[in-house]
Amino acid sequence: MPHTLLFNPSAARGRARKLLATTLAALADGGIEPRLVTTESIEHGRREAREAAARGERVLVMSGDGLIGQVGGELAGSGAVMGIVPGGRGNDFARVLGIPADVEEAAGIIAAGQTRSVDVGEINGARFLGIASCGFDSDANRIANESRVPGPLVYAYAALKALAAWKPAHFTLTFDGEAIGFTGYTIAAANSKAYGGGMFIAPDAELDDGLLDVVTIADVSKAKFLRGLPAVFKGEHVRKPEVEVRRCTALRIVADRPFTVFADGDPIAELPADVGVLPAALEVIVPPGGAP
Repeated sequence: MPHTLLFNPSAARGRARKLLATTLAALADGGIEPRLVTTESIEHGRREAREAAARGERVLVMSGDGLIGQVGGELAGSGAVMGIVPGGRGNDFARVLGIPADVEEAAGIIAAGQTRSVDVGEINGARFLGIASCGFDSDANRIANESRVPGPLVYAYAALKALAAWKPAHFTLTFDGEAIGFTGYTIAAANSKAYGGGMFIAPDAELDDGLLDVVTIADVSKAKFLRGLPAVFKGEHVRKPEVEVRRCTALRIVADRPFTVFADGDPIAELPADVGVLPAALEVIVPPGGAP
């Protein structure tokens, strides 16, 4: 089976470059010598993925969640198989699949070749793999993307900085045709469990159930919101009264002020937004036995 490796040289602020040679050597040890493509942009990566799939190749991605999400969205419905070598700061999609951050171990998983069908999210026609969120998250994601703070610590830094200027927003949410009003911090439409470098915002979300787990965090004091942040890393925040989780196949989000929706770490849409799910649309290489 021929392979193409899409390598994002900008991943983790360029630190992924140091791991490319190790990754290629580990893949070769597993009998895989891919055609290497150094991506120049998200659109370039998507185009190369589309062309590789058309040639019958498996598409490997060494990057963070942004390029991985866009390539996965591009391959959705094509029957092509995607493999992942985590190369970003957060690596949340790989984390949920049980793919380790160590590139040699990730290469070994690709060589083993076990696949799993997963759902793909869709918002205003754009696709994502993880979690599409807005409100407070819009501000925090923007700050994280502008920051040079290394590793997952960037997300904690961004949340603290965003909180200082935050003012509650009012949203109208329509779940499979049923509308509710809501005032608070965050709306997260989750195809996967985690975002933000290991924050399990939707701990019960499943990648293959054909549903979105929609998490809302209502208006509380900034001090209470801040005290609750550590619980998100264990998924324990969902026990708090200000947090609600609903499941649906289609969600519409409207707000009382403009918000950019972020998914897989990147801006993906503007409100108002319609969110849906494409069941079992993508084949992904996963560890033998699946995620822990």
